[in-house]
Amino acid sequence: MTAYENLMAFARETQALSLIAGRLEWDQETMMPRGAAPQRGEECAAIASVLHARRVDPKVADWLNALETEELDGVAKAQLRHIRRSHNRASKVPAALAATIARVTSQAQGIWAEARAADDFAAFAPTLEEVIKLKREEGQALANGGDIYDAMLADYEPGTTGAQLEAMFGALRPELSALRAAVLAAEAPAQLTGTFDEAAQMKLTRKLAKAFGYDMTHGRVDKAVHPFSSGSGLDVRITTRTNPEDPFNCFYSTIHEVGHAAYEQNIHRDYLLTPLGEGVSMGVHESQSRIYENQIGRSRAFTGWLYGEMRDAFGDFGITDEDAFYASVNRVSDGYIRTEADELQYNLHVLLRFDLERALMSGDLQVSDLEAAWNDRFAADFGFAVDKPSNGVLQDVHWSVGLFGYFPTYSLGNVYAGCLHEAMRAALPNLDGQLAQGDTSGATTWLRENVQTHGGLYEPREVIANARGADPSEAPLLAYLKEKFTGIYGL
Repeated sequence: MTAYENLMAFARETQALSLIAGRLEWDQETMMPRGAAPQRGEECAAIASVLHARRVDPKVADWLNALETEELDGVAKAQLRHIRRSHNRASKVPAALAATIARVTSQAQGIWAEARAADDFAAFAPTLEEVIKLKREEGQALANGGDIYDAMLADYEPGTTGAQLEAMFGALRPELSALRAAVLAAEAPAQLTGTFDEAAQMKLTRKLAKAFGYDMTHGRVDKAVHPFSSGSGLDVRITTRTNPEDPFNCFYSTIHEVGHAAYEQNIHRDYLLTPLGEGVSMGVHESQSRIYENQIGRSRAFTGWLYGEMRDAFGDFGITDEDAFYASVNRVSDGYIRTEADELQYNLHVLLRFDLERALMSGDLQVSDLEAAWNDRFAADFGFAVDKPSNGVLQDVHWSVGLFGYFPTYSLGNVYAGCLHEAMRAALPNLDGQLAQGDTSGATTWLRENVQTHGGLYEPREVIANARGADPSEAPLLAYLKEKFTGIYGL
């Protein structure tokens, strides 16, 4: 076997083990007995140790060095780019630290869940301090004297810096705040009324998943506290949640996660179980979930079809026509929860977290001051006070599992989605006619061909630039939001 063949065989085994680790995490969120958490922490630590050892294995460096002068095609070069990046990163992090982080974050997830249920941030604070201490140690090792937060961002959005995001988000925040204020001053659309059977919600949500192209022969839909997508290739699973008074929570959480899952399912099969066989970054990943959920799923055309489906499933729910239903789906209202936030205000939630976690990593903000800092920023951005920790600092799982640098990719994904939507509309002038029939295939095929099939072949910004024909910019997102919400609210 050649050096390249040996390297790729090794990489495929590593990728398979990584997916097994992901399946453990899926099980922890969906099926695992509550009392199994301490043991699961040890299991996660064990597999993390194995993965770390493989990623720093000297044979990887030998194969990479042997291939330095080889003539390789574009796919092979892209595979090596990912393997080299992973090897360099893993080589900087001591094996004991990697295992400790895996063990502590696995256990921290359960502690966070209990603190959230009890609305007791103080019960979680010591654990969060330990997680932050470990992540700072990891960040310092990765940054090699550079910016710790930039080193963490590289795990989720290679090639992007905190300063770049600060500039982009700085352009978004005032525009979003001004539009939010104008919308909330106008008359609000009607809301759904009544109780919506949760079994009927799950039946319709599975129909929605299939309508957006989710392949149920290689996936499944389960319930979890925090909706997520897990897996890649031939086994991609999603979760959702139900609320008897708010079926939109279930339906749009599902569509969102299907966007993630479709990305993973639609990557070219030649890349299966290789570094190219998964989404290239969390920003690009989020662009798929957000464009499925919002620009497609909350469009006037698609909501017209959904209105009929909901009437069939639930009967009368207080909305009398399709236009009123579209306005209700896109209703802007005060709320605490990021995952339940309307499309207009969502990014303000993310920007809050981006600033706070950056301050936590730099040491400018201490965990003992985090809850107060969160509440102050929330009041400044949203105009009302946080009522309890589960609606504030304890609402997200990310920090408990050490995902620092992850939050900003949600808003970056929205920016990317805005760029893709602009290009997709130009390419598909008859899209609304299809969506009005519940047919998303034109949109999902365009996204598959222009984004999803490539997996990790290109760098993140390159994926969007190739699809759009121009570099990524926040301008299309802002233009889309202004046109949509000024229309709905008659501004």
